[in-house]
Amino acid sequence: MAERESVPRGLVGWVPDWPVVAVLGAEPESERRAVLVERARILAATGGARAAGVRRGQTLRSAQALVAGLEVFERSVDDEAKLFGPVADAVGALAAHLEVLRPGLLAVPAAGAARFHGGEDTVAERVVDAVEATGHPCRVGIADGPFAAQLAARAMRIVPVGESARFLAPFPVAELADTKLTDLLGRLGLLTLGQFAALPVTSVADRFGAVGMAAHRMARGLRARPVVARPPGVDLSVEERFEQPYMLAEPLVFAARGLAERLHEGLASAGLACERVEVEVECADGSTAARAWRHEGVLSVGAVAERVRWQLQAWQHRQLFDKTAGGVAALRLIPDGLVRDPGRQLSLADGNQEATARAERAVARVQAILGHTAPVTVELAGGRAPGDRVVRTPWGDAHQERRADGPWPGRLPAPSPTHVPAAPRPVRLLDADGRDVQVTARAEVAAAPDRLVLGPGDMVRVAGWAGPWPEQERWWDPEEARRTARMQVTADDGRAFLLAVTGGRWHLEGDYDT
Repeated sequence: MAERESVPRGLVGWVPDWPVVAVLGAEPESERRAVLVERARILAATGGARAAGVRRGQTLRSAQALVAGLEVFERSVDDEAKLFGPVADAVGALAAHLEVLRPGLLAVPAAGAARFHGGEDTVAERVVDAVEATGHPCRVGIADGPFAAQLAARAMRIVPVGESARFLAPFPVAELADTKLTDLLGRLGLLTLGQFAALPVTSVADRFGAVGMAAHRMARGLRARPVVARPPGVDLSVEERFEQPYMLAEPLVFAARGLAERLHEGLASAGLACERVEVEVECADGSTAARAWRHEGVLSVGAVAERVRWQLQAWQHRQLFDKTAGGVAALRLIPDGLVRDPGRQLSLADGNQEATARAERAVARVQAILGHTAPVTVELAGGRAPGDRVVRTPWGDAHQERRADGPWPGRLPAPSPTHVPAAPRPVRLLDADGRDVQVTARAEVAAAPDRLVLGPGDMVRVAGWAGPWPEQERWWDPEEARRTARMQVTADDGRAFLLAVTGGRWHLEGDYDT
């Protein structure tokens, strides 16, 4: 009988709704009605917004229809990372090894910490105390492996040794990160991790490939990929020393991209990839700082560079970039958690790899000057509203799953608006008596539009209009259901606009450059 694979114990500390805390400066249960959005969907919400019915994953338009005067903020991962630095430092004082999974979520090896502090219960309490001392709530979970420990943290549980698979069994497959895979599993009737874990390994490998195998191992309470030993006598770390120490973080981000490429070249030559990378900086005065970042999947070049950027933002509260330390003189990346490289099959459409590499280096220089989120790639996706059809992703980040491109009954016909705002802008469409124009259940206007108020001091007369065109989405889901009607309006000054009304409130969705 084969020996059971050993999975190290992991402790995960989680600060609930960290994006809300970092960007809004509000506690998660605040009565304030505010949300953070990412790609026009709700990422996190305050307690006041959740009490009004706003849920994570909702579209921004649905949330605005539920809550009048909803405060809307764009997510800022840089701010999240920068403000999470003191929290990570507080926990790092309790353990020899600390890994940041993402801002708001960290992990430490539980075995060594438990031996030092006198047991898993004790170390869990001390982690909670350390985080709460920084002014934030914390939940801690301990289990075999980081995936089970993350879910245990939500329930503040310590899962006994060897019981992670049983603990994970009732959770939905949606807890796995790969949306495409979880959608497929749902269509096949595999709704829980336990049902997925019960499938034979060979059948999963044949049907779902390497991605499915990694998810299957996680559902069984194992590591996503078996860890392999570091090749003897081989130094896989990479380092960049600077002739002139840097006093700003942005030039280091540019250097990190090149270091990440060198790191992956060295790993690939050894047939390896890594799930964890340690970022280390050395200052001109000889002082150093280091932090490890983990990813449940294999860290790509872009993912490594992104985590270096997050960490440099987090270190700005330290005296690394001031005259006392003399600035950063060296940057090192040290890979850990080595696994066999799953590889990537190139297609004929991949084109000239050298030209692609030159383009990536040029964009990396732009990012170093303007910031990580300045250059973006744009893709068209399915959707009815013009704003829903555009997906913007910062260069180098993993592309999000796109909505299928059709058919979409009720989609606005061509021509599309020339300008589409990042978020719909509230406006008022008034009739001749100064009342808001209403759209009836029969998709007819109750009174002819007469004036359009675009903002303070910006009111135009309506010269003509077309519509309304009704749309009803997700009628089967009470929380996500949305009824919208759109109209095209021309003003007496020659401008033309696309308007939408949801819940009795009008918004500007775009304009036509005439």
